[in-house]
Amino acid sequence: MKKFGLIGYPLSHSFSKKYFSEKFDREGIKDCEYDLYPIQHINEFPSLLKEIGNELVGLNCTIPYKQAVISYLDILSEEANAIQAVNTILFREGKKYGYNTDIPGFESSLKDFVPSDVNKALVLGTGGASKAVLFVLKKLGIQSIIVSRTATDRTISYSDLSDDIISNNPLIINTTPLGMYPHTETYPEMNYKMINSSHYLYDLVYNPGKTLFLQYGEAQGAHIMNGLPMLIGQAEAAWKIWNQ
Repeated sequence: MKKFGLIGYPLSHSFSKKYFSEKFDREGIKDCEYDLYPIQHINEFPSLLKEIGNELVGLNCTIPYKQAVISYLDILSEEANAIQAVNTILFREGKKYGYNTDIPGFESSLKDFVPSDVNKALVLGTGGASKAVLFVLKKLGIQSIIVSRTATDRTISYSDLSDDIISNNPLIINTTPLGMYPHTETYPEMNYKMINSSHYLYDLVYNPGKTLFLQYGEAQGAHIMNGLPMLIGQAEAAWKIWNQ
């Protein structure tokens, strides 16, 4: 039996187990199983690997361990090393390889969503997911401003998010967990009155399908997309890595 799974915390409403279980059934993939492995601290990772055993082929990694897991891996892909965030792990011949499939997942979904002439973006959040987003934006030549709770030499704060900045950045991407189930009442604080039909709001959150961030943008006429297309893209990219 080939074993796959997801590490992170908490994992009670994970997309991955349902997606891969249905994929195995739909495509007639035998002798494979995908499980959830919630760990409350990354230092539990080595003991988890011993517990699962040698049948483990691959893991996905989600919040809050996309960066912390790196110190436990042997080799990083070029992209994972560039952004210092891992969401896919391959176990082969005693080695642990780290990859980032958020990058191709986000890139393909963004190209389907946003016209090629959109060249300015606001990126809300500074976690592991934002690093993949920023990597793709740079690759596509889209200028970005990073918004965080606290201003630094690389970011502005939400209180610095002026009406002009919102108006002049047609693409706004939420990479934070704000609005994610069960905390559906939360959302990034900004002046949504400055959003209009020329804006594209992309929320990496997929549960619920329409967060308050997206609802507020849609009410102002904006184009909206949630994180489901990115998740599907990164999952399929992970499957290719595990079966290379």
